[in-house]
Formats: sequence, C-alpha cells, structure tokens
Amino acid sequence: MVKASAVNEDGNEIYPYRWNFAFAQVPVVENQHRPMFNGHEITRLISTANGQSRMVFTLLAASGLRAGELFGLEIRHLSGNSVSIEQSVWEGRRQAPKTRSAKRIVDIHSSVASLLRKFVGDRAEGFIFRSEEGTAIHQSNFLRRCLHPLLEQLGIEKQGFHGFRRFRVTHLESAAVPSALVKYWTGHANAGDGSVVRTTVTERYVKMATDGKFRADVAERVGLGFELPRNYVTEVVPSVPNSRQQEITVNV
Repeated sequence: MVKASAVNEDGNEIYPYRWNFAFAQVPVVENQHRPMFNGHEITRLISTANGQSRMVFTLLAASGLRAGELFGLEIRHLSGNSVSIEQSVWEGRRQAPKTRSAKRIVDIHSSVASLLRKFVGDRAEGFIFRSEEGTAIHQSNFLRRCLHPLLEQLGIEKQGFHGFRRFRVTHLESAAVPSALVKYWTGHANAGDGSVVRTTVTERYVKMATDGKFRADVAERVGLGFELPRNYVTEVVPSVPNSRQQEITVNV
C-alpha cells in the first residue's frame, strides 16, 4: 500500500510492483457474506423513510459514497449536480478521507441533486446532514435508530451502509460505465484482488477529475436504478434546531 501510493505528477506509480499471490500461497477467502440492497428494496426504503433519513438513503444509493464521506459533507461541498469529497467523519469527528483517491468529485443525477439543494434550503454553512445540536451524525447511532429498525419493519435483510455502496457500483457496472470512472466516483485506486490498477486505467482515472462534462453526462445517462416517490416529502433542516416539513415534487 505504501509503495502503490507513491505516484508522480502524472498519477503513475513511482515504484510499480506486482505481487505473485500464487507463489506467496495467499489463502483465498471464499463464501464471504456481502449483503447488498437491490433497486426494489431501496425504493421501499426511501418511500417508507421520512425526514432527514429519507434524504440520507437517497444520496447513499445515488452516489455510492462511504457513510463517513456522506456525513462529512458540508454545504460548501455541494455545487450544482455534484458533491466534493474533502473530508470524512467517524463517530462525529472530522478526519481526512480514507485514501488519497477518496478526495474526488462525485456527480449525481439531476433529480437527486435538486432534492438535495431543496433539502439544504437557505442554510449557508454547516453539515448537510446533522444532529439536532448541529454536529455531525454518528454512524452507529444512525444505524441503530434509523436504518436497522426500518429494515426490520420492511422485512429486508439487516445490513450496513455498504449495502448502498455495493448497489451503486453494481448499477454502474451493469450500465457499462467505464471502469476508470467507476473507480473515480467510488474513490478506489486498486483492483479488487489487491493488484495495482493497470497504467492505462490509472491514467484515465486521473483524467476523470478534469473531465466534468463527461462525468455529468454519464451520471445523467445511467440514472438511479431505483424509483423516487412522486411526491418526495423530506425534512428541510433550517439554521435553528426546529425543523419543518416541505413537500418537493420531482418528475422521474
């Protein structure tokens, strides 16, 4: 990981190295349980949830963000139809993103971006999703109080935030989105088997950061993979603790 993270100004590895996993006799981990939501389940989750939770589930499924990245989003990170990942939070504390590749711009479908801007309302600063005190949300609290009870209510397999991330990656790959763009949006720089991404893919990955139009076009083309309610009612979090309800209607 240390050697692979050292890159030159063009994004190419300074010390390229490929491990011989067969020679090293690295054990193969099989039958791992990796639960993932499907589009129908996410549609049900969003339709049943209310308030801030509904917007959280929507953005998680539409972006593939890690939970810490999503809860670390501030108003300043939202621009047009994209969010900029510059920080993360863990149990309410700010920290740097997971890896260098995690710093990126994630483009989202215009329908979700519109909902997110209306959710933010007239707030000019602070976390997009926050506690009643205005602080960052604790992931464990959100799981225990919001996601897991709702999954039990709907009879959906209990799982964590990564189920949304796996859904998004699967949807992008099913829509034949270029692998370099999938890796860019998800903040991944390495292949799934632990080997280093080929140089050609790495170069395209780096270029994705500057090709905003292409990213936006793809985000719009591939869609969401789930349905938004016709009348999307969400909580608009104002600058004071008292919340209000606002009905937002979008065409999907």
